[in-house]
Amino acid sequence: MKEIEETKNYRPVEQIDVSASQDIVELMNKFGNMGFNAKRLAQACQIYENMCKEKKCVKFFALSGALVPVGLQKVVYDFIDEGFIDVLVTTGANLTHDVAEALGDHHLQGFSSEDTKIDSQLHEEHLNRIFDVFMPNKIYENMEDWIHSFKIDHKASVKETLWALGAKLSKESHSILQICSEKKIPIYCPAFTDSGLGMQLSFAYPSMNLNQFEDLQEMINKAWDTKVAGVFIAGGGVPKNFIFQAMQFSPNSAKYVVQITTDAQVSAGGLSSASLSEAISWGKVSTKGETVQVHMDCTIALPLILAFLKQKKKLGII
Repeated sequence: MKEIEETKNYRPVEQIDVSASQDIVELMNKFGNMGFNAKRLAQACQIYENMCKEKKCVKFFALSGALVPVGLQKVVYDFIDEGFIDVLVTTGANLTHDVAEALGDHHLQGFSSEDTKIDSQLHEEHLNRIFDVFMPNKIYENMEDWIHSFKIDHKASVKETLWALGAKLSKESHSILQICSEKKIPIYCPAFTDSGLGMQLSFAYPSMNLNQFEDLQEMINKAWDTKVAGVFIAGGGVPKNFIFQAMQFSPNSAKYVVQITTDAQVSAGGLSSASLSEAISWGKVSTKGETVQVHMDCTIALPLILAFLKQKKKLGII
């Protein structure tokens, strides 16, 4: 296939490093005077700033999909390292790819395709396609060797297990698991078994029986004890619901909520597209809360919001 031949010299996906930027702050100020999603993105930045400025606010961050392979590992790492995240809820996919990058393997620049012949050829080349990013099969082989190099508590909670894994990764790797482990940031993955990393652990430790209900009880207790809750949602799905269901069964609804999503259709019944206004009826979001739903690709929005927050921190505003 010509397309595959042209990508024999695969380039790694860059895990981008985002700096504080006064230009981005000024751009968001201008966006705030516009309409549509430009204005909503500016509102998202302002709401996140307000979350950080209110010292009692616990910042819950929902990270869905597979955003590490596209180049956002360092972005999420910095959100945590800068203190912009107090509780992280994510998918097993993000953790799988995070470990891969931390071990020195890289996702590769590829291309999108609707041609089954091309995808069949990629399969023969031991390459897995994530839209326009390729993941070599050898990533799983290296991950397997790494997991077999140490012991894991067979009956720990998922959070404790993720901290233990993060402790085995170097700080220089800019791993999400590593920084959560180091800073003891609670990291929950309610669908951990639905991931390559979860499967690798099950292969290495067939008798493993992680306590997922301990994570659930911890999450509910955090929501219950939190006086001021702020929720930032990158995408939707399980991470969003895991946070919101805890809010539903606690006396405190979220005061601040931002959701970045490309799901605009709210009548299909999918949680990702459920409006934040709808969440008020469930007691998940405060009737007097500051909320905004931005219809935008997370790969664009997250770096911009991070640059905005870093600049605000640099200026001593947050």
